[in-house]
Amino acid sequence: MSLLSIKDMSVDIGQYSILHGVSFEVQEGGVFVLLGRNGAGKTTTLRAVMGLWKPSPGSVRFRGEDISGLHTSDIARRGIAFVPENMGIFGGLTVAENMVLATASGKFDASRLERVYTLFPALKKFWDKPAGALSGGQKQMLSVARAIIEPRALILIDEPTKGLAPAIVDAMGEAFREISASTTILLVEQNYAFARSLGRDVAVIDDGRIVHTGTMAAFDADKDLQDRLLSLSAFQEDHE
Repeated sequence: MSLLSIKDMSVDIGQYSILHGVSFEVQEGGVFVLLGRNGAGKTTTLRAVMGLWKPSPGSVRFRGEDISGLHTSDIARRGIAFVPENMGIFGGLTVAENMVLATASGKFDASRLERVYTLFPALKKFWDKPAGALSGGQKQMLSVARAIIEPRALILIDEPTKGLAPAIVDAMGEAFREISASTTILLVEQNYAFARSLGRDVAVIDDGRIVHTGTMAAFDADKDLQDRLLSLSAFQEDHE
């Protein structure tokens, strides 16, 4: 059984149809990458999984259970976390207070907190500082740390490297590798080199439709397919 199964999912927002029968499956373990051009429907897909948009028609199944009609809080309680593109942290609260709000009980498991410190040492240094005073990279670290402070089966992460310095991107990649050894990651990412280095499986979305699924290794080996689906040669030039 797939950890996450999306079947014929369509999403309308107001008068606009954003997703059109999206279907793919995420197996347990590792990193599944969702690629696509700007505006293709990647973020809408993550938000629909999280219950922030309601698919109609279509279904989202998590561990075999249809969660497409559940509230976001109920989906989160089933073991799914969401790291949005805007990071979703509270700038006026301290790092510690942000982390407390990410827990169900308001208390930290010592071993999980130590894991956060190991992955993101800066958070320990700025533990009592306002989150709004952190750098962009440190805010992203805090956002991911909030998602892993309690056990999760699946983390949805939207554009985590956007605007980050190369050294921070490298550190984030190492953290994701460690996290994905025990928690499945569904990653939306524009930085193809970053996605390629982490992904086991990949789906490509274009104009609200899935146009390719397969292994990242096979996709990375097919340069013509990359260029046809993503205009990747031009995209890579923009990011060099």
